[in-house]
Amino acid sequence: MLSYRGERLGPWTHAMTAATTAPTAPKPRPAAAFRVAVVRFPGSNCDEDTCFALEHLGFGVRRVWHTDTDLKGSDAVVLPGGFSYGDYLRSGAMAALSPVMSEVARFAARGGPVLGICNGFQLLTEARLLPGALARNTGLHFVCRRAFVRVERADTPFTNAYRAGQVLALPVAHGEGRFVADVPTLERLEGEGRVVFRYATPAGEVTAEANPNGSLNAIAGVTNERGNVLGLMPHPERAVEALLGSEDGVGVFASLLSALAGAA
Repeated sequence: MLSYRGERLGPWTHAMTAATTAPTAPKPRPAAAFRVAVVRFPGSNCDEDTCFALEHLGFGVRRVWHTDTDLKGSDAVVLPGGFSYGDYLRSGAMAALSPVMSEVARFAARGGPVLGICNGFQLLTEARLLPGALARNTGLHFVCRRAFVRVERADTPFTNAYRAGQVLALPVAHGEGRFVADVPTLERLEGEGRVVFRYATPAGEVTAEANPNGSLNAIAGVTNERGNVLGLMPHPERAVEALLGSEDGVGVFASLLSALAGAA
């Protein structure tokens, strides 16, 4: 049901427009006024899917090559999925050393929203912008299927269009998506409410069968302490049209728009 410039977006339209239509916002900024930098690495293969999802919500999108170091004018940064540098050494390990990542780190330190999807999540952990690591899946198999994730936090810049406890149908496609961390880190993430998405059944129950990769605590996505950097293994950009089997991913990008509009 997704269509161009935010029209015919069904249940997500309200999330996109609420902040910009509030009576306290005298001059609301349209979606096109917000520019999102989508960073591309050698081996990225979900960058255009991500650009599609953003552009059809009305965002201005800037495609940034990994050797660039200029993020000026960007309101948010997305690190898309793929197999950067062929996943040599470890997934995201080489991309984390790319010139652009120093600027991404500075952007995040200033409070700018940064979203890492699949390989982007792996990259964020390698760059130490997020805790933990993404290890080989249990069983050592590449997993490519629909998964269900439960929204644990609905008060972040990436989830405000959802409700806590809501279950989303999102595709996963990875060989190294098993979130691991030491016990103190896991306890800190859980205690501070930094687990944003968790693998679950369609009914919202956390079970071993619902966990596609063996992630500890069924963790599918986490945020940094400040809450402006999010990494998740499922692909919301692949769930933005009914034709693709799910529109549940639209809310991630609609949430970002709402957060930016509210901060403008």
